[in-house]
Amino acid sequence: MLDEDSKETALKGRSKRASLAVLSDFVLNPQAPIPLWQQLYQQLRDAMISRRLPPGTQLRATRILAQELGCSRNTVLGAFEQLIAEGYLEGRIGSGTYVANILPDDVMCADDASAGQSSRAARRSHCTLGLSQRGSQLAQMIQDRVPYKAFAPCRPDVSLFPFEIWEKLARVWGAPSQSLLTQADPCGYWPLRETICTYLRAARMIECKPEQVIITGGAQNGVDMAARLLLDPGDAVWVEDPGYPGLQAAFCAADTTVVPVPVDQEGLSIAEGKATGQVPRMIAVAPSHQYPLGVTMSLQRRLELLSFAAEVDSWIIEDDYDNEFRYEGRPLAALRSLDSDDRVIYVGTFSKVLFPSLRLGYLVVPSRISERFAQARVGIDVQPSLLSQPIVDSFIREGYFFSHVRRMRTIYRDRQAVLVDAAEKNLSGLLHVHPDASGLHLLGRFTPEVSARLDDASASRRAADSRIFAPPLSSFYADRRDRGALVLGYAAVDERSIISATQALSRALRL
Repeated sequence: MLDEDSKETALKGRSKRASLAVLSDFVLNPQAPIPLWQQLYQQLRDAMISRRLPPGTQLRATRILAQELGCSRNTVLGAFEQLIAEGYLEGRIGSGTYVANILPDDVMCADDASAGQSSRAARRSHCTLGLSQRGSQLAQMIQDRVPYKAFAPCRPDVSLFPFEIWEKLARVWGAPSQSLLTQADPCGYWPLRETICTYLRAARMIECKPEQVIITGGAQNGVDMAARLLLDPGDAVWVEDPGYPGLQAAFCAADTTVVPVPVDQEGLSIAEGKATGQVPRMIAVAPSHQYPLGVTMSLQRRLELLSFAAEVDSWIIEDDYDNEFRYEGRPLAALRSLDSDDRVIYVGTFSKVLFPSLRLGYLVVPSRISERFAQARVGIDVQPSLLSQPIVDSFIREGYFFSHVRRMRTIYRDRQAVLVDAAEKNLSGLLHVHPDASGLHLLGRFTPEVSARLDDASASRRAADSRIFAPPLSSFYADRRDRGALVLGYAAVDERSIISATQALSRALRL
């Protein structure tokens, strides 16, 4: 009979032989996209999980193992260090490296083992958790993104953006200053906030200070932030009906009571809002160019809205999402510029003017709450990413922004004219498409002949079958009832493609 020391010596011998046998099967491929150390790490880990390298097995010294595998010692060290950090291996001073007696996978599967299950996959299969009711509601509110250019609304033509200038300005990050690398201002990059104030004073007649400007991750992020910080759960929010789903989703996420209020020819109807019986804590409007109807709120209605908000002590969100693209005359003054009571939160964005993935916007908040707003913002997302802010600041200060807007305004105006003309030729008897003084989309309203046989949701699906994205107008209404119209974005579509797309849409609607 073997004594204890003899047993231990015999076990070590078997473990070492097992180690040699397993490691002889390892293959490292220098041509593979995965680094060599990671290849070795994966093969060692798989061998330990499958028990081909049992717990307690001593592994070869790193120098010897590197020679046997035909790789550098650093490759072996890299794999060993990762496995030690994850708990698969343990180093013993003066003795070597061993497979851990208890592997991380053994701990994670302990509950499963008691139920006769042996894998984490089996354990996960029992989890039935999904989105919350609020999450499911948000998912239903947002339209699917599609790859088709024609006729996706509110999409700029990014192919015409001056990226060579952007690249030059981005060199600020080649040797960034300490202030750029360490900035912790929750309101964003101070020079950009100064620049935005100068821009708004000239373009929108808004007087504000840099302290009032809060940089955000786009317009929707700004509305979401304002809703979270200025409203309590259950507060009533009036929104335009029809309106932008993303705006409504932001209020839904804040657990407020969203109250759709009809829009007439002058904008959101105060009378219809009062008829709902819901006194608003916030009213959200796009007075310069209502989406998707394209209505510009009249000056009389703007003054009525400000008066009513003061009467019920309500905030107003002014979404000025595409004010740069006006093709006729000067725009009416921004609602914020008419606000003597300091209750309008102005929302601006660079994403539709420059390019969508930029995700950069801003809020202008009343001065009396700006400091507390900034402090509370830290609890949501600490601060906005600084990467694009100094670039955008230079892009505006050096005049490139205004040159780009002037150029794109001319191009978009011409494309709108091409769409109106092409619709008259190719969609005659199907859709009525009329020009608009501003914006990046038009409405195609059904003729009586089309309305008699198609609702707008069915027409939109037919268009999608022809690789054309034309959202139904009904999808922007709270009740989703047929409204007999399609929303046609033209900004991202060149003239030739506009013509061919209207021809394809004509074929789809005549089926």
